[in-house]
Amino acid sequence: MAEILAGGCRVSDMCEGESLTEGTLRIWNRIGRANGAQAISLRIMEFAPGLSPGIQNEECDEILYAINLSSAMDTNRNEVSSARVSGWINLLIDGRTYQLLHDTGIYIRPGETFAIDNPGPDPIVLISSQCPDPDRLPNFVAPITSLAPDSSSPQQRRTVRLSDRAPQSTADRWYRVLVDDEVGSTQVTQFVGSIPPGRAPDHFHNYEEVLFILKGQGRMWAGETNTSIAPGSCIYLPEGQVHCVENTGAGELRLLGVFYPAGSPSVRYDV
Repeated sequence: MAEILAGGCRVSDMCEGESLTEGTLRIWNRIGRANGAQAISLRIMEFAPGLSPGIQNEECDEILYAINLSSAMDTNRNEVSSARVSGWINLLIDGRTYQLLHDTGIYIRPGETFAIDNPGPDPIVLISSQCPDPDRLPNFVAPITSLAPDSSSPQQRRTVRLSDRAPQSTADRWYRVLVDDEVGSTQVTQFVGSIPPGRAPDHFHNYEEVLFILKGQGRMWAGETNTSIAPGSCIYLPEGQVHCVENTGAGELRLLGVFYPAGSPSVRYDV
């Protein structure tokens, strides 16, 4: 069950509730205009082995991240049974193939069609954010598996590995930007951040943001309200919402963040 904190901050588990199924693909819509967001979305996409249906992007920027959750999820709650990525992922964008590993950010341009050819044996899980959120069912089409004969467009950079980005420090924490205008997205910024044990000062941003917890245990604070967070927690933060992420564990808390409109993760306003 989703927790609603002060100001409309929303926290939910990654795969609770019913999923939308199409071929090898299951989708859980976590955040979007349908449940209070203004322009940003967050959805969990699980690809079973095999070739997925094509998903035609709307007139928006779509930002993906391939995750690697090593522990099995609770199958009794209709959740992802395994989200390990041990080998290459074959990503198809308009017929062009990109091979990538987990912990990779991906940029899908407006109007493009993408699919996943999963060699198996485990499912592949991508975290998707669309900006602005089209607020409608996905447009499933036949996957495009080869370039058109008359295609002469050069291969564009679409993916960024976390390990290829140098960390940027802010006080006692770091972040790495993956998808931004360098990759082609002028509307959205995607980053991975690391939070040490403890609680930072409350602050707010002048953008709308979604977070996905990759590692660690903690609490999400919005004003005076809070709830526990763990790997797989999905969080929505309205623009201007006072908040902080507290790391209650002994090690690193790592999160994936996407915000709209684009900017720098280091810009924040303390209260």
